[in-house]
Amino acid sequence: MKLLRVGPAGSERPALLDQDGTLRDLSGLITDVDGALLSDESVLSRVREAAEGGELPVLDAEGLRIGSAVGRIGKVVGIGLNYFGHAAEIGAEPPAEPILFLKAADTVVGPDDTVLIPRGSVKTDWEAELGVVIGSTARYLGSAEEGLAHVGGYTLVNDVSEREFQIERGGTWDKGKNCETFTPLGPWLVTADEIPDPQVLDVKLWVNGELKQDGNTSDQIFPVGEVVRYLSQFMTLYPGDVIVTGTPGGVAMGQPEPKPYLRAGDVVELEIEKLGRQRQEFKSA
Repeated sequence: MKLLRVGPAGSERPALLDQDGTLRDLSGLITDVDGALLSDESVLSRVREAAEGGELPVLDAEGLRIGSAVGRIGKVVGIGLNYFGHAAEIGAEPPAEPILFLKAADTVVGPDDTVLIPRGSVKTDWEAELGVVIGSTARYLGSAEEGLAHVGGYTLVNDVSEREFQIERGGTWDKGKNCETFTPLGPWLVTADEIPDPQVLDVKLWVNGELKQDGNTSDQIFPVGEVVRYLSQFMTLYPGDVIVTGTPGGVAMGQPEPKPYLRAGDVVELEIEKLGRQRQEFKSA
């Protein structure tokens, strides 16, 4: 299923995009697309049955804002340097273990919402990423196969990053990852049954119409199942938590000088096979 949240920021309603591309209202069945939904198979089954029966009300998509594909997110966990191509372009050795950072849930916005370039920023960068949404509580998992079994769905994420804040200002990466609006997420949460193998997905990103990133999740150093297993050794992952699993080569930081970091007025578009497309205009904070 393709689940989404539509409407004004803070007042989104749950919806479903059916096989014919028709937007349908789920607010009569569920209150939100969130961890509570993903962890309750009986409710998910009712949603599937209603979708297959064609009984869900149709929503007029014209002019309707799409919000973050997941509501009430507990935490967003980032994985750094998780593509061989990205590590190579910045001259880094592939890490021996996954690199972890956290993004605050309040950085999450809709897939087409405006993204704000922080005051004083000269190195705001793009990162198209596969987002993994946890479907059942994961603690001390024993295998990558168990990791995949705890995934509730997948989504598209732009892990916007300010490289000077992240790398040159001391401390942790978090300063460059947690500026407001820095985590556009959506348009859809695609349930895991529709993505049997998350390691075969094309990942693309354009800036002002120019293709910048053209990768595939097969290039990940640590695949999705292993990432979930690994994280579960250090933190409990709860339904609705989001993992952003790294970006392929082609980010601004990896380009020759002068590096083409984002400026106000730039438009970024990105897509992942089967997970939809985003478009953001960047403006000054």
